[in-house]
Amino acid sequence: MDDPEERFTDLYDRHYRSVLGYALLRAERDVAEDVSSETFLVAWRRLADLPEPPLPWLLGVARNLLAKQRVSRRRRQALVDRIAALTTARDQVGWDVAEHVVDRETALAALAALPERDVEAMVFATWYGLPPDQAAAVMGCSVRTYNVRLHRARKRLGQALRPGDGPRPRPRLLTTPLEDPHD
Repeated sequence: MDDPEERFTDLYDRHYRSVLGYALLRAERDVAEDVSSETFLVAWRRLADLPEPPLPWLLGVARNLLAKQRVSRRRRQALVDRIAALTTARDQVGWDVAEHVVDRETALAALAALPERDVEAMVFATWYGLPPDQAAAVMGCSVRTYNVRLHRARKRLGQALRPGDGPRPRPRLLTTPLEDPHD
């Protein structure tokens, strides 16, 4: 086959189900579908370099993408956990506990729902206090791209935190004012 589109279509038709099946054994359906799609995107980009038979190579790409997904998920959870750890029992003494629990839960849920790049851009700017040129270097992008990402991340976080834009968690009753609501 000389036509790249025909070659790719044949590759996709012959192997998509196998790649998806492999990914489904290791991840939830939405993640598996994303990984399968991304695997074939990589295959399209490297179509001229595909070995014969292509299935082992495709499964290797899917395996690597699944590993990246796991690492990404762990990093995102670690960021959320670090932010959650910043709030101590002492912080709750001066505040109305019910409001604090609702606000904290809402903020953590909003952060956890953001894409990792959004959280990362905000963390570099706010937590580490990096100027845009340094944050961009860490993220491997231009300063302009970083500033756009940071702006969009802040906008998405603001929308997620805006009252009335979605269900807010109901406050939970605490037995003592110093009780950590996550224990």
